[in-house]
Amino acid sequence: MDDILSGQNNLRNALTSCDDPLKAIEAFQLRNGIAFQSLRPMLPLLDLHMIPRLDFHTSILEELRDKLIQQINDMNTKTDVKERDKKLKDLLNKSFGLIRVKQLRPAVMAILRNMKQIDDKYLRVLVRDRELYAACDVEVKRQIWRDNQSLFGDEVSPELSQYIRVKDTIIYDHLNLNNLFFSPSPKNRRQGEVVQKLAHMIGSSVKLYDMVLQFLRTLFLRTRNVHYCTLRAELLMALHDLDIQEIISVDPCHKFTWCLDACIREKQVDIKRSRELQGFLDNIKRGHEQILGDLSMTLCDPYAINFLATSAIKILLHLVSIDGLPRSNQILILLLRMLSLGLSAWRMIDTQDFKESKFDIQILTKFLPALTSLMVDDQARYFHSRLPPDERASALVVIDHEGPVPEAIEAYIQESSVASILTMYYALHVAKQKDRIGLLRILTILSSCKDDRAYEDPFLHSLIAYLIPMADEFSNEEFCTGLFDGFLFAGLNRDNVSKHIMKLLWYVHAKINRIRLNTVIKAIEPDYANELYDALVKKIELIPEPMQIETN
Repeated sequence: MDDILSGQNNLRNALTSCDDPLKAIEAFQLRNGIAFQSLRPMLPLLDLHMIPRLDFHTSILEELRDKLIQQINDMNTKTDVKERDKKLKDLLNKSFGLIRVKQLRPAVMAILRNMKQIDDKYLRVLVRDRELYAACDVEVKRQIWRDNQSLFGDEVSPELSQYIRVKDTIIYDHLNLNNLFFSPSPKNRRQGEVVQKLAHMIGSSVKLYDMVLQFLRTLFLRTRNVHYCTLRAELLMALHDLDIQEIISVDPCHKFTWCLDACIREKQVDIKRSRELQGFLDNIKRGHEQILGDLSMTLCDPYAINFLATSAIKILLHLVSIDGLPRSNQILILLLRMLSLGLSAWRMIDTQDFKESKFDIQILTKFLPALTSLMVDDQARYFHSRLPPDERASALVVIDHEGPVPEAIEAYIQESSVASILTMYYALHVAKQKDRIGLLRILTILSSCKDDRAYEDPFLHSLIAYLIPMADEFSNEEFCTGLFDGFLFAGLNRDNVSKHIMKLLWYVHAKINRIRLNTVIKAIEPDYANELYDALVKKIELIPEPMQIETN
């Protein structure tokens, strides 16, 4: 540094080798002070006012530094690109040696920030010095990260962990009854802090974008956490919103994800968009089958699964009302195809076998007719319940609409993820309708769903949200038996299930009889300290015990 500025070493040498130290100091001040002759007469005046020379020089340095930074930033708009790059390169060559002087570092960093391409010799210095690396702007770090994947991974990893924590907070927060997991629109979701920060870190770098996608695939494969699939879709659409053409023009999933995002936003698939989505799936060229891996991740996003399954249930209910056949509805068939592809994402990426599983035609010909027969039962029971009591009693034909579900449904949900998801989402539909009998019928078989899908967080989160407004039903022991014994207790080997039960009990415990309540509390007692459980127990203890009536 002393080669550029006369620093401590120069002053030390001058003082140790001179005959007159005062003259040496004066010479040093003249050589290194402000070079404006008009300012020098002011220095004695400042001395008389007891203003240290250091304060004076520091204020001048800061003023000049800030003006220099402003001029450097203005070069982006006022200078030809080639001329700007040449000037910046010359400035950097002259000033980089001062980067360790903290007062001057911002000016050097401004030069680096505005350079489209920084020579490796400078980047190597920045990487080796942690303090300098930490002081770099993201624009500079991007150029470092492009050739340093491990360093980029260190920066991205905390953001990915934070993203998962935010999702888990929404799902498990027992006080959250309004901002439910599926409530935000796609546009609002991708405005989240982590998504926006990752988009800023990537900028327009295809290489960094590919690195992030690889991190997401690896983490999804390692953890099976579907929130990484959500982030894959949200990140692409955030870059779409920013119009980063360098990336969205080369990501083969962009148009498919964009079209699906529009469907989710509008909560429907019209004929035009269904043809576009089907066209993407049908026109994957030979040799590019790996695209299916990323498409399946996009479709494995819980928000996509929720949309596809909800839309399929709506279509089935409509077909019931018009006596239509499931196999005749092309949009329904497309929804089931995309649902199947999304549910096979982990297997596809794990095996690297990028082929669509052959769709089981019996889902259309046997399972869906059985599911629609269940829908007919529930609708018939609903309309029958609305008749005046005397008309109900005098009905000529009384059909049992409260018996067990058709055997075909239970058989198929054990073997098919698509059948499982559709049955689960029909359960959400009847829960939303507060249909106690309809819900109990389905709850008895949900524990049989393939791969324990009925115990996954997004579904349980939604189910609990619909059960809380049904609080009065919990005074009915039959309802509690069906819900707890017939379904929830079968999933207690998974840690997440007890968390959802705690949230449910937080709101409905007062309606449950004490013996049943004690049984549930004991069943979900954690092996570790849990604040929510402890708070729940204290809340339950405040409920007065029912009065015992003595008999002689």
